[in-house]
Amino acid sequence: MYPTDLVMPMKAELTDKGFEDLTSPAQVEEALKQPGTTLLVINSVCGCAAGAARPGVVYSLTGEKKPDHLTTVFAGYDTEAVAEARKHLAPFPPSSPCVALFKDGELVHMLERHHIEGNPAGAIAANLQAAFDEYC
Repeated sequence: MYPTDLVMPMKAELTDKGFEDLTSPAQVEEALKQPGTTLLVINSVCGCAAGAARPGVVYSLTGEKKPDHLTTVFAGYDTEAVAEARKHLAPFPPSSPCVALFKDGELVHMLERHHIEGNPAGAIAANLQAAFDEYC
């Protein structure tokens, strides 16, 4: 488990932008069954989370269409919440960071780590905005 002092600033990059920090399995379960669209970010300490995932996700929210609900869990910190979130991401294997879009509780779009790594934040944002245009 990562130290709190390390994780909190990385969590704040999303929670300060309106993301709900899900820290328990029950919170994840409730969040993902909400009606409408829910964006779930599995956050991470890795470089691609810092350089592409978090900035890309935040930038994606500047478009016209946005998810109804913004949520996040933190890999290596909120262990039980992440495990619960990953149950809802099948058939995709565990990946962090990753970004998932749900509509009425169903997974409709997924960005795995290999889609994030090596791509600029703008590409992540464009990918998500296209999904928002289709599902939100």
